[in-house]
Amino acid sequence: MKTVSPAPGAASTPAITVETLEALARPAVKKQALLRFGVIGYGYWGPQLTRNLDRLPIGEVAYIADLSPDRREVAHFEFPSAHVTSDIDEVLHSAVDAIVIATPIRTHYDLARRALDSGKHVFVEKPLTAESAQAIKLMHQAERMERVLMVGHTFMYNPAVEELRRLMQSGALGRLYYIDAVRVNLGLFQRDINVMWDLAPHDLSILSYILGKHPQRVSAHGGAYVRGQIHDVVYLSLEYPDGLLAHLHMSWLNPSKVRRFTLVGDQQMAVYDDVEATEKIRIFNRGVDSPNHTSTFGEFQLSYRYGDIVSPHIHWSEPLAVECRHFAECIMEGAAPRSDAREGLRVVQILEAADASLAADGAFVPIAYSDELQQL
Repeated sequence: MKTVSPAPGAASTPAITVETLEALARPAVKKQALLRFGVIGYGYWGPQLTRNLDRLPIGEVAYIADLSPDRREVAHFEFPSAHVTSDIDEVLHSAVDAIVIATPIRTHYDLARRALDSGKHVFVEKPLTAESAQAIKLMHQAERMERVLMVGHTFMYNPAVEELRRLMQSGALGRLYYIDAVRVNLGLFQRDINVMWDLAPHDLSILSYILGKHPQRVSAHGGAYVRGQIHDVVYLSLEYPDGLLAHLHMSWLNPSKVRRFTLVGDQQMAVYDDVEATEKIRIFNRGVDSPNHTSTFGEFQLSYRYGDIVSPHIHWSEPLAVECRHFAECIMEGAAPRSDAREGLRVVQILEAADASLAADGAFVPIAYSDELQQL
């Protein structure tokens, strides 16, 4: 393979192949996109969504909007074929098929409503809205207009979470005793929401997907240490009708990034560690067996099991890529997304009840699901 070397005395740089230069010189082949997307918001999630949507064989990001001149400059550099603008109305009224909203939470409702009014399919980053009443309006609006409304619960498209769901459905863990989830790191602090609204939607959507059922009441307590009024540490307890308990710990004030999900059953236990590079799930054939009914304390003995630890092979795909592909497929097929508006609404209603619990010093608060969700 021929290479082009730097001139004598020039700074040392990696060799550039002739093939690379020839490829750069060739004009780019324009793909025939069946779906054109407009992305509103180019902060954290916007670039990642744009990258995955633009890579779809049938997809093209045609518009990108952001109010920040710096972010627009970055967007123009990274996606020169897209029209980059500060005018959100320009995107909403363009000829795109779908609008992707990756903006602060309190803007979600208005932008999604206007996008649906314009006849677009809509993808909204989590959580769907800041209030359940808004989520209900969007859900009904999308149904009336026969448009796809999808929420960015990315972990519902994670292959490791798929494996957890398979374990639950197969009964491999037995009857679940409890679930413990930890999602902590140092930052990123949000300006208008607490850590619970920022991080808990991930674990709440995981619980919904793997369990297929929903909690009936919630308790939340925590602390607001950095900014006084906005909680940066929250401990969330969820009670299910069958006695299952799930405990979620979220923090922006932790020296290490931890993303761990533990399921404890009467047959086996499983740990999902999203930070782990290879063995994301480990299944422990361990537990404690209670004795049969005995008459005296001396006859009471617990039987401990210490079996093998197994790490199942997981065929890895980027969850966000799977999610974006699913959004496109739902548009093309007229299907309901896995993370649809109903799923988004459930998460918002749990968070609202948790907010009420925070204000009541951690008292358990019933979760007021809407009538539509009670029937599902």
